[in-house]
Amino acid sequence: MPSANALPILYSFRRCPYAMRARFALATSGQPCELREVVLRDKPAELLAASPKGTVPVLVDTDGTVIEQSLDIMLWTLNRHDPARWLQPERGTADDMLALIARCDGDFKQQLDRYKYPNRYERADAALHRSNGARFLEELDAKLRDASHLFGQRPALVDYAIAPFVRQFAQTDVAWFDAQPWPALQAWLRALAGSALWTAATQKYPAWKTGQAGVTFPEQVASRL
Repeated sequence: MPSANALPILYSFRRCPYAMRARFALATSGQPCELREVVLRDKPAELLAASPKGTVPVLVDTDGTVIEQSLDIMLWTLNRHDPARWLQPERGTADDMLALIARCDGDFKQQLDRYKYPNRYERADAALHRSNGARFLEELDAKLRDASHLFGQRPALVDYAIAPFVRQFAQTDVAWFDAQPWPALQAWLRALAGSALWTAATQKYPAWKTGQAGVTFPEQVASRL
């Protein structure tokens, strides 16, 4: 049986956009976990035993349940506690948010990968994939013209689920991104990336090794335990 003081274990890598979104949700919900920062070129055996896919994030709950997908981790923690009402957007519904996230995780992520890493894909044309990905960003900018966030005037699940991928796209060529006529999108990304939540969730931690204790995340929860 697990210890009464046991915490869920989160295998993470701070620069991975999927891991980032999971950490955002865990931090905003206030769900404490034992964070184990992973070096992707030297994955611990415990991660591979829990999830043979070998990617992050992976959450292992105290009862042994394994959650292998970042969006599922977000929903798991927010369904437990959602003080910022991320699952209740001011506009639209939770299903509307999930539909937009699915588009980000589908075609937009494919375009992003081939734009950022064209050498990894046969016959990839970085300029073409940037143009294709830009169509999704134009839609986001249009949604943001009359509201500070994608589904209203406050952040919701969709904002922090999509922002890490938009930021990765933007950072591939910062000068190009800054020159695009997307002032609403650019302001939205700056605001999220400059938020206290973003800073808290993307802190750098030492790589975890077998036999070591992980760190309690988020730190503001640890300080209250």
